[in-house]
Amino acid sequence: MHRPGRWMIWVALAAAIALPLGLAAQSPLLAYRSPVYITAGFAGIVAMALLLVQPLLVGGYLPGLSGLRGRRVHRLFGAGLVLAVIAHVAALWVTSPPDVIDVLTFTSPTPFSVWGNVAMWAVFAAALLAVLRRPLRLRPRIWRKAHTALAGVAVLGCVVHAVLIEGTMEPLSKIGLCALAVVATVWVLRDRRIWTPRATSR
Repeated sequence: MHRPGRWMIWVALAAAIALPLGLAAQSPLLAYRSPVYITAGFAGIVAMALLLVQPLLVGGYLPGLSGLRGRRVHRLFGAGLVLAVIAHVAALWVTSPPDVIDVLTFTSPTPFSVWGNVAMWAVFAAALLAVLRRPLRLRPRIWRKAHTALAGVAVLGCVVHAVLIEGTMEPLSKIGLCALAVVATVWVLRDRRIWTPRATSR
């Protein structure tokens, strides 16, 4: 790939992430919100952005971050994703513990809460599986399929969760970020043939 093409990929990715964050920061809904509530919202946006980056790292689509280096960054960003989800939920707990309890027990009347809860546990399960991969001596094919399935649930859950919420994120940029995360995930599944016997670990 020519150098201009490499820069274009990074610029496009930066714009896809910076635009929703920047527009959310200008939302009038933030005017009377507490810092903890704002932290919760932006932690959720960061988590959504990481869900876009993660499949790009897996597929080796980001210039300079393929192979072993890409896998290392993928693991690092995976930890960051877990921390972002924890920060999102913890900050919401500080603002309203009863609401968080309703979400965690699947008793919340809001549909977006159910999807968010499912996505959260899928993120945690995918991360835990990554940590336990070697101790459990999982076969590469089984590990790949299980981790990918959990990641797919996480992406789907987060996307639906974000789209259903009418909050600080600007609608069009939010939909764009969510769509890109879905496209990146589907593209990697197709490109790497995760569900076929010919899939190989990079």
